[in-house]
Amino acid sequence: MPAARQVEAELLGVDFTCAPTPRKPIVVARGRREGGTLHLQRLQRIDQLGGFEDLLAEPGPWFGGFDLPFGLPRAFVEAQGLGDTADDVVGELHRRCVGRRMAFRALVDAWGNARPAGQRLVHRATDRASAPTSSSPLQTRYVPVGFMYFEGFARLVRAGVHVPALRRGDGARVAVEAYPGRAAHALIGARSYKNSEAADRAEARLHILRALQRGEGGFGLRLAAPRALREAMIEDAGGDALDAALCLVQATWAERQPGHGLPAQVDPVEGWIVGPSVPGGAPRPSRAGAAA
Repeated sequence: MPAARQVEAELLGVDFTCAPTPRKPIVVARGRREGGTLHLQRLQRIDQLGGFEDLLAEPGPWFGGFDLPFGLPRAFVEAQGLGDTADDVVGELHRRCVGRRMAFRALVDAWGNARPAGQRLVHRATDRASAPTSSSPLQTRYVPVGFMYFEGFARLVRAGVHVPALRRGDGARVAVEAYPGRAAHALIGARSYKNSEAADRAEARLHILRALQRGEGGFGLRLAAPRALREAMIEDAGGDALDAALCLVQATWAERQPGHGLPAQVDPVEGWIVGPSVPGGAPRPSRAGAAA
């Protein structure tokens, strides 16, 4: 009797927001890989966190790149005595903050305000490992990355998703941390491409898309997408659709790499952003890591 054919995992790229609405939804890029070609098949918009929970509960197999922090800076974690694993940290935070994001902000503010200027919003090793530097997961204003961690990672844990190097979970549902800004930087440098209706931003989005179609950026992949989806990514001035596609590319790169492209040792409370190294970042860390 012939062996059963292994089902290829669906690939996901998730541009997350901690407070989704119809106007500003979570955007999910769904695709499949055939050899060196990544086929973008659908853009899904989710306007409630309950819909995000439904996404995480999909049985799979799927492998997703999520644009939200999977950990907090070790200095903050140790100062607050939050625990030694990613699950412990987010669980203890939600216990202390009673699941309220503003209580999390108050906790971060109280710690940061007692520190010297310039040392209040500390970063993880991965935030500075490649260019550009990503925002601190303690940032809860402007771009509220801290709220994205508080709302997003807790749901990954509750859903039982497997997160390489951070937590063991359902191996049919695998999540890695993505950062679309880093992928975009590899394609067009520091040029702005979103959050504006200006013609130069639309042109930048077009350049990113064409570069992905040519297989640039160090991902070893060519992106293929129907015309309607290409137009949707260019026309979305907020950049959310394109960011979801960039997360999809990062996830597909990671899914193909030994150890999913993670360093041999990853700090078990900080996590790691996947993707090819981009010149300009700090050296990768050597801290002892967690289970694969």
